[in-house]
Amino acid sequence: MLKVESLNAYLGGLHILRGISLEVGKEETVALVGGNGAGKTTFINSVSGLIQPASGEISFDGKTIVGLPPHKRVLLGLIQVPEGRRIFPDMTVLENLEMGGFHIRDHLIFQQTKETIFSYFPILKERLNQHAKTLSGGEQQMLAIGRSLMCQPRMLMLDEPSLGLAPMLVKTIFKIITKINNAGVTILLIEQNV
Repeated sequence: MLKVESLNAYLGGLHILRGISLEVGKEETVALVGGNGAGKTTFINSVSGLIQPASGEISFDGKTIVGLPPHKRVLLGLIQVPEGRRIFPDMTVLENLEMGGFHIRDHLIFQQTKETIFSYFPILKERLNQHAKTLSGGEQQMLAIGRSLMCQPRMLMLDEPSLGLAPMLVKTIFKIITKINNAGVTILLIEQNV
């Protein structure tokens, strides 16, 4: 589903990625593990289109996506859950989810997608009208994943979903990621927590 070949990328004049290659097959879960500062976020941002690589090839479903803007990659089903959650803090849980489902025109599909998210994260349904900034760190991570699921991903790229979470909550999040994968969504997991 995703093929990255000989990827080179710079950040602030520093050569961060040097000839990185990686393949992720349909419905697989693949983890890219490395220490802080190893270039994991630069890699995922290059795949998402947030950083333009200096050279190399990135293809999704056999088609090159180098040069394709991030919003067009989202429409292909290539979705990123960013490091640090990056929810909209002054919006409610519902408004955050609506932002993720901006492209869904069919009300029924929108509602079904929302209900699927609530089956993974029932606490979000309880907190629907609560401002996102008032959620706990774990609930904010659930919201970030839920918002990304509203985009109806074919491939979900998670950038350090365990960051700053208690060990018990990390287990819960990873069980849900496994359920998402079992539902047919391909997973690329970026982590430093082995």
